[in-house]
Amino acid sequence: MTVLSNIQSLSSYLPELMIVLLILAVFLYESIEKYRSLVFSISCGGLIFVSILLYFSNPSSNILFDGMLINDSLSIYFKWILLLSTLSVVIVSNKDNSILDFVKGEYFGMLLIILLGMFAMVSANNLLMVYLAIEMVSIPSYIIAGISKNNKESNEASLKYVIYGSFASGIMLFGLSLLYGIAGSTDINILATKIASFDSSFVIYLSMIFVIAGFGYKISMVPFHYWTPDVYQGAPIPVTAFLSVAPKAAGFAILIRFFYAIFVNNGVPIIEWTTFIAIFSALTMTVGNVLALKQDNIKRLLAYSSISHVGFMLIAFSIVSPDSIASILFYLFFYMFMNLSAFYMAIYMSNNYGADNIEDWNGIGHKVPVLSFFMVLSLASLAGLPPTSGFIGKVYVLRNLFADGQFLWLGLVAIINTVISLYYYFKIVKAMYFIENDTLEVKSCCPYLYWVIIIFSAQNILFYLYWPTLWNLLESIVKDTGII
Repeated sequence: MTVLSNIQSLSSYLPELMIVLLILAVFLYESIEKYRSLVFSISCGGLIFVSILLYFSNPSSNILFDGMLINDSLSIYFKWILLLSTLSVVIVSNKDNSILDFVKGEYFGMLLIILLGMFAMVSANNLLMVYLAIEMVSIPSYIIAGISKNNKESNEASLKYVIYGSFASGIMLFGLSLLYGIAGSTDINILATKIASFDSSFVIYLSMIFVIAGFGYKISMVPFHYWTPDVYQGAPIPVTAFLSVAPKAAGFAILIRFFYAIFVNNGVPIIEWTTFIAIFSALTMTVGNVLALKQDNIKRLLAYSSISHVGFMLIAFSIVSPDSIASILFYLFFYMFMNLSAFYMAIYMSNNYGADNIEDWNGIGHKVPVLSFFMVLSLASLAGLPPTSGFIGKVYVLRNLFADGQFLWLGLVAIINTVISLYYYFKIVKAMYFIENDTLEVKSCCPYLYWVIIIFSAQNILFYLYWPTLWNLLESIVKDTGII
């Protein structure tokens, strides 16, 4: 690897520079009342331009900004997930009733700052950058969770998010400081060399546990998930949709890069961290699914659903192999579509019918047949039913688990939890199609939201068109990155 100077690094950092300019433009136009109406167009157009720059961005093993960041194929893949998630949330937020017009400029600006922080997270190659990137994501997230200033639940969600987040950041920082004490450097590559020859496994385990706590909070891993249901319920639904996908994807990116770089040597874990992850995986799946059973609020139900899916992805993370990493990337890609499409349907129901609880969805399947069909498709994919993308994603995760043979019991836990999830997903389907509601009036859907729901949900079936190509691409990404 070659360490490039700050000036040399700029050529590999054009998408991020564009995001910085876009943030400045959004806040500038937001400050001028005459031009506030242009903020949405600027945000969308700017993100599309960022995607063009990202498309022409060449992956490299060079370490950027004096060793702080790396722009390899793995980081670029995650950037695409983050960019697509953010762009879709910006589009559906424009006409959302829960975000008032006079704060939308600030809201779009905060989303862009979070996007920049997540881009830094997936590229971080230094302990200092890891922490700074996570805080760059966390602080604006606290703000947008409480963006509905007149909503008591939104304010409560923001406060809880700040308290839990600050506590988790402090714990993670302590773990990172222990690692710095071992290596005398914040560079991950130097740290990996020092850890491999360090003679005190207790200190390594201790630092790892503290770091897991910080990262686990970001991805809503049990027992660091307590903030998730309350924040998801209190925050505006577009914010909830965003938090359920984008920061989780960035969290898994940093987990993969961090643990495989530091705690794996020549394809073999230097300490038994995989056992810890396997236990956390089982707990996360089980707690998420069991608590989802008794939920009547749509957002809380989908919150616990997202927790259970984190547990499923942790199955693959507990196996140290190139295929396991590829299966995480594979699952995350499909998870983005199936989860966001479900949340976007919840936005439609909330804006038009004030439907925050499952009983408010009674009879909607007969009144709005097209959108209801795609909602069922998204729920089927979340449940992992064939022939949806969610089923294929789970198959690839379990295939690697059974091939490895180390945690076979975890496969049984995963299958049981999949069966449990069918019950609470079917509660929504039952309300939509099997309970009559003659008083329900058909209301039109915003064209932006309508087509985003259809396009995102359709991927649960259309994935058959690109599934093998995607898997081959992910295998090559893992190979080219050389992370294992």
